[in-house]
Amino acid sequence: MQAQQQPRARLSHKAVLAIAVPVMVSNVSTPLIGIVDTGVVGQLPDPAYIGAVAVGALVFTFVFWAFGFLRMGTTGLTAQAHGAADADEVLAALGRALLLAGSVGCVLIALQWPIREIAFAILDGSASVERLAREYFDIRIWAAPATLANYALLGWFIGLGRTDIGLVLQLNLNLSNIALDALFVLGFGWDVSGVALGTVIAEIFAAAVGLAVAAGHVRTLGGSAGLASVLQPAKVKKTLAINTDIMIRSLALIAVFVWFMADSARRGDVILAANAVLMHFISAAAFFLDGLAFAAETLVGRAIGAAHRAGLIAAARVTTLWAAATALLLSLLLAAGGSQFIDLLIVDEAARAAARSYLPWAAAAPLLGVWAFQLDGIFIGATRGAQMRNAMLVSFAIFLGAWWVLRGHGNHGLWGALYVNYAARILTLYYYYPKLLRSVAA
Repeated sequence: MQAQQQPRARLSHKAVLAIAVPVMVSNVSTPLIGIVDTGVVGQLPDPAYIGAVAVGALVFTFVFWAFGFLRMGTTGLTAQAHGAADADEVLAALGRALLLAGSVGCVLIALQWPIREIAFAILDGSASVERLAREYFDIRIWAAPATLANYALLGWFIGLGRTDIGLVLQLNLNLSNIALDALFVLGFGWDVSGVALGTVIAEIFAAAVGLAVAAGHVRTLGGSAGLASVLQPAKVKKTLAINTDIMIRSLALIAVFVWFMADSARRGDVILAANAVLMHFISAAAFFLDGLAFAAETLVGRAIGAAHRAGLIAAARVTTLWAAATALLLSLLLAAGGSQFIDLLIVDEAARAAARSYLPWAAAAPLLGVWAFQLDGIFIGATRGAQMRNAMLVSFAIFLGAWWVLRGHGNHGLWGALYVNYAARILTLYYYYPKLLRSVAA
């Protein structure tokens, strides 16, 4: 493959930014989906609509990102095959990911009734929020195969370092989603059902475009990967083992945010709406920071595939330097402009006031979260799924303990517990970092 880009050459800031910037640009539109959805239904004079979209979207965050390994695992495995100059395995990694995505998506559709009932038994919102959120769920679940295929395609292109292609695919998905949601809700008056339907159509369209682009790109890579190669037992076993560990890790991570929003719902529609908007701010910041974390995934995976410890260290240092600077800028922007964004997204005065009072928590979150995101990127690129799993399970347990201790401090205590979780994620993954370095040849 042309693809190795001299894996033992000195890593430059330009090389890092060439991977990270397209991800950042594409990710600018990703949080806009949630922000537009919130802003659209926020024009309706009832905070229950905001809460319903937040709760419904959270259910799918939990359901779909439980299978986020289709993006993360594919990135790490592809980057390592890329660094080792194994074109056949690069193609096989995509084939396995797409087969798994289609299978899992169909199973989710078949199991939609128990998934829905379990989800809404956990998320105890008001009657009006739950009724509207169920409408959202019943429509959006049909996007499952397309959504998971999009994860696999994005992970594959990131693993190749072709984030420029990922940019085009993500913009296609996100901008079409935004346009359809606004059309269906503001134009046709379909409230939360319109938001869900717009998302379904956008996901299917994006998957079709992504498959067509991948088919064209495969021809440029060289190598071959028939069904026998894709289903090679040893490779399938390795893929499933890594993905299972990442899945458990993702479930534990998402459980933190499910717990956060479930506790928000128990505090009433006003607090739920306020926290939902502030979590959109945190998500927006995280999507910017993901550009550097994704660069770490690609460059770390490539260094490990090439058995180059110095390359791994350089990838970790250079991407983290840029990530820390970006986190500082994002926190300053949220602190300075957060109140104005709140006023744009919410018309209910009580929810506006609540969101403003808790804004400092959201504004400072990138300063702590950036270190967790970077460590995630390093360990994803290294495909150290078991270590990620163990670290996140411990972090979730620490979060629950912090929530219990701080539960008497109201919504401030809930935010404090979330910060404790960030700190736990950092410390538990950093514990494994020296061992990771020792495992790679100098």
